[in-house]
Amino acid sequence: MTTTLALTALEPFPLVREGDDLAALILEGLAAAGLTLQTDDAVVLAQKVVSKAEGRRVWLDEVVPSVEALRLAAETGKDPREVELILRESRAILRTRPGLIIAEHRLGFICANAGIDHSNLEDGEEAVLLLPRDPEASARRLRDRLRAATGAQVGVLVIDSHGRPWRMG
Repeated sequence: MTTTLALTALEPFPLVREGDDLAALILEGLAAAGLTLQTDDAVVLAQKVVSKAEGRRVWLDEVVPSVEALRLAAETGKDPREVELILRESRAILRTRPGLIIAEHRLGFICANAGIDHSNLEDGEEAVLLLPRDPEASARRLRDRLRAATGAQVGVLVIDSHGRPWRMG
């Protein structure tokens, strides 16, 4: 018995926006590449794509920093609005240093800046992306949609920028 591992990037993958149907985009990308999902295939997505589709983008000009956020921002040199979001997404702040806040995220893991990210946004956007509210539910919904559309028993893996996976088999 042999096992084969083949990785295929769906390129070009469109810029994902709030409300986009990720399952449909994946299926369109597969069709354009001449591929179909088969049982035991796995679909891997960056968390940022899921966050964008789920509307987890927050415009910084809409964030009002608290007194605690202002204090931590002065201590770390970070934008007070981003610090406010870090506080909202965290159970606890564990450690700080200039430019960095280590937090226990509301989902229970330890990470930098509560997983808040401002990379992969369009140039000039004064916004950040939060992690999905429930990454496992996000992966489960996507898996179920792909299975319903193809009949294949596929798995879905959503990976955050720290390499932490949320998987639904």
